[in-house]
Amino acid sequence: MRFRHVLAATVLGLALPVAALAQETIKIGFPIPLSGPTAVYGVPILKGAELAVADINASGGVLGRKLELLSRDSKASASEAVRLARELIVKNGVEFLAGTLTSAEAPAVSTIAKENHIVFVAPSAKSITLTDPEHIHPYIFRAASNTTIEGQAGAAVMAKWKDVKTVATIAPDYAYGHDAIAAFVAKLKELRPDITIVDQQWPALGEANFAPFITAQMSKHPDAVYCDEFAGDFVSFVKQATPLGYFTAIHNRMADGGEVGSVDITSALGGAFPAGIWSDTYDPVIWEGPNQPPAEVAFDQKVQKAMGNQYGSSWSIQGYVSIAAIAEGIRKAGSTDAAKVAAAMQGMTYQTPLGPRTFNATNHDADAGEYWGEMVMTPKYPMAVIKNPVYYNPQPAGE
Repeated sequence: MRFRHVLAATVLGLALPVAALAQETIKIGFPIPLSGPTAVYGVPILKGAELAVADINASGGVLGRKLELLSRDSKASASEAVRLARELIVKNGVEFLAGTLTSAEAPAVSTIAKENHIVFVAPSAKSITLTDPEHIHPYIFRAASNTTIEGQAGAAVMAKWKDVKTVATIAPDYAYGHDAIAAFVAKLKELRPDITIVDQQWPALGEANFAPFITAQMSKHPDAVYCDEFAGDFVSFVKQATPLGYFTAIHNRMADGGEVGSVDITSALGGAFPAGIWSDTYDPVIWEGPNQPPAEVAFDQKVQKAMGNQYGSSWSIQGYVSIAAIAEGIRKAGSTDAAKVAAAMQGMTYQTPLGPRTFNATNHDADAGEYWGEMVMTPKYPMAVIKNPVYYNPQPAGE
């Protein structure tokens, strides 16, 4: 398949002048959920990728060529993401892949990237299986955090709740949920061997009826809950759990590693957000605390303008950094040749609005933690915000 692309490019090169070839765009395929419950994260991730392409092209592109982003709605389906990835490669001639949201989609598309020798950067999938020794290959890179970092950070948060002796967990029943909960439980047992896990619930991704899971968990009377419900699923979960007295029963002692501290979720829930829980986000946007990076302020203002709303998104940063990483890989390699770019990206440091990130040379994961804090309501905003965001990777900064 790659030979066919090379042959076509050679024939085209015989017919076109060098100047014309120099103007060909570098195409990046971007399958991402744009509909359904996970679109609340997918749409802003795509917007961030579009902003990165615009910024890079405005500064002259990469190696004299402009970037072109080809986005498609993956519907958070692994099979649809695979179909789109193949189509983008064969029909649309993309040279790179980014995108996907879930830890079902990304590993599936990673297989396509491996088969076709195309660099693929996953902006949000956290499951460790994406880049573990069994599944790592030269062309897969993760711009997100991972379930080990997330679970251990959540355990570090909960371990400080000294009056908590029993804990329950609830997470989506697929790779991300299981990997994150396993990391959380292992670390919590290390930090607090006096805590007992009394219940674990596994609703399906996209579950519409959380009531059976909620009531089953409440019957175990946990002191606290570690949760990995995210995106629209978390919104549905909260709307069903609150009237049943779920959060009151645990005194809002919940830590959620599914980025529900993002303004995308807090604005969706407004005053219905369960204030007092702890959560995380890549980009707090509303910074109720010190040390906000100036570049993050400028970036968030750009996102707010692009999305046409007051608060923008906490997720756009992940689309932005994925494209920035590909562009830096091309610059470093001095070529769009996939093998050369992949080699250049191993151990590569690239700049983001929240500071530099580096891909691990062995597992190709970015050294990406997240900001954690207690979710609070303040008179200044119509929604919950993170109080004093602290960067965990997986331990809190400064500890």
